[in-house]
This record gives sequence, structure tokens and C-alpha cells, in this order.
Amino acid sequence: MSSSSPQRSRGDGEKRPRFFDSNAKAICWSKADTVPGRHPERWRKDAAGNVVCKRFFNCIGCLCYEYDHIIPFSKGGESTADNCQILQSRVNRLKSDKYNIDSDQLKDYSCEVNFTDKELDIIEMAVYSDVMRPGNQCRCRTIAEKLGKFKPKDDTDACKLP
Repeated sequence: MSSSSPQRSRGDGEKRPRFFDSNAKAICWSKADTVPGRHPERWRKDAAGNVVCKRFFNCIGCLCYEYDHIIPFSKGGESTADNCQILQSRVNRLKSDKYNIDSDQLKDYSCEVNFTDKELDIIEMAVYSDVMRPGNQCRCRTIAEKLGKFKPKDDTDACKLP
């Protein structure tokens, strides 16, 4: 069983990959706007301005995202970094094979949820077991640590939960 991208044939018989390769995905993620005050390897903004989390790829929640063909694959768009953008999953699925959609139209498809910094900290702690952002670098305590049975080896403060 091959792990490579399914191929589609052009009229001239040349095959083209349907999905973005890991290099195109890395470039696509790095091209997306950063979220001020958040770690850029963990958080980005999609083309509509929605905050998405790197770990939430290919799911359907409000912080989830997918890699989108700006020019849809079905309309001849290539699976290259130049034709890639990240989109909140629901936005990508509603965009579907449409082309020339502006950011205001994409925003109309977006989740109507805005997370506070504290809420994003809690999500980041749950997903990564720590928070890494300017002014707040902390880690999740273990149960043994909380019970006084274990002293942590690093100096990073424990996160304070609400």
C-alpha cells in the first residue's frame, strides 16, 4: 500500500498529486499569519483570520484546520505551496471547489467563537501539557507533584488553572 498522494491524470496523460506533500504543508503553515502573543509553531491564523492550532489538523472543531487549494484541484490547481492556504476546516468544506472567494466571504463560513488568551492557554496546556508564550511559560503539574510525592527536575513554573 502506497502512502503517496493519489494521482489525477491531466488530458496530456501527466499525473499530478491530489494532496500537498509535507514540504508544501510546512511552507503553507509558515506563510499563514501568526497569532500575536502565541507560539508560531503551535498557532496560526487562517486566510479568514480564524485562530487554528497545529495539533488540530483535519478535524471539524473551531480550532481545526485543513490545507486548502486556493485554486481548487478540480479546476486545475496544483498541490504546491504557492497554491496552498490553511483554512478552518468548516470554512474549507464550505469553500469546496469555489475560486476567487474573498476573506469576507470566508469569514461568513467561520465559527462564531472567539477564544480569550486564558482559554487558549487552557487548550494549549491540554494539548501540549505546557504553555509557551511571552509572559506565560508554564507546564502541567503531575498528580504525584501535586500530592508532594515528586519534585520536578525543571524550573518551569506550573500553570495556574482557573
